[in-house]
Amino acid sequence: MVVPFAAGGPGDVIGRILGSAMGQNLGQTVVIENVGGAGGTIGTGKVANAPPDGYTVLLMHVGQATSVTLFRKLNYDPVGDFEPIGLVTDVPMILVGNNDFPPRDLRELAAYIREHREKVLLGNAGIGSASHLCGLLLMSTLDTQMTTVQYRGGGPALIDIMGGRINLWCDPATGPTPYVREGKMRAYAVTTKSRLPTLPDLPTADEAGLPGFEVSTWYGLYAPKGTPKPVVERLVVALQAALKDPTVAQRFGELSMQPVPADKANPPALASHLRAEVDKWAPIIRKAGIHAD
Repeated sequence: MVVPFAAGGPGDVIGRILGSAMGQNLGQTVVIENVGGAGGTIGTGKVANAPPDGYTVLLMHVGQATSVTLFRKLNYDPVGDFEPIGLVTDVPMILVGNNDFPPRDLRELAAYIREHREKVLLGNAGIGSASHLCGLLLMSTLDTQMTTVQYRGGGPALIDIMGGRINLWCDPATGPTPYVREGKMRAYAVTTKSRLPTLPDLPTADEAGLPGFEVSTWYGLYAPKGTPKPVVERLVVALQAALKDPTVAQRFGELSMQPVPADKANPPALASHLRAEVDKWAPIIRKAGIHAD
């Protein structure tokens, strides 16, 4: 199972939980291979060019959809060069700010950003990262701009949020949640339609007055194009069995996410979701006029 990001990140953790459970159903060890770099495109390209025999699969997040527009030159087609196996999980994101930032809630924040625009410092973990996409969607929803500050990962940005060196950060809930609980930063909203069990008092963006601000770091499992249908079906069975495993549900829950239901852990559901996400993000990325290459 190729995870196209560095070891220790959310994708790596998800892959190891999932791979261990799938291996039990498949009767063999699932080895996690971290192939990071270029916003996940190096590892993804490796799978696209791998033998279509079912022994190499890809665990990739929303970047599978956004890379269609973000990258002008890829050595693979993010949609056409893969056999979808199924969705795995949605990782909610939360929008946080430092405790000294004047806005107290999301309505105040929206008004403050519209008034101060480029004076507001919004961090992200690099072009194409989940935090970058969340920031783009926020600026598109508010129809305004902020000054973006790029980091090499979420850790340094979280330190700078707490230190007041940047104002805002939007990241998968797994990162900021402990600091929000400890009162080290202010959370404005969760960017999904449901509240987080780990932060039950945090409203959704819809509840807090910013409808349309909805984004999550969803993960899907893929095989190379041309993988025989019976092999894909065997992988689907293993995926669905893993997502029903109580241990997987417990470990995912500890990371503020949940396994998707069986009706989403299949090829048609992932294919449909991927197409919808390509269509969602393409105009936002084009409007921002950015490229990752």
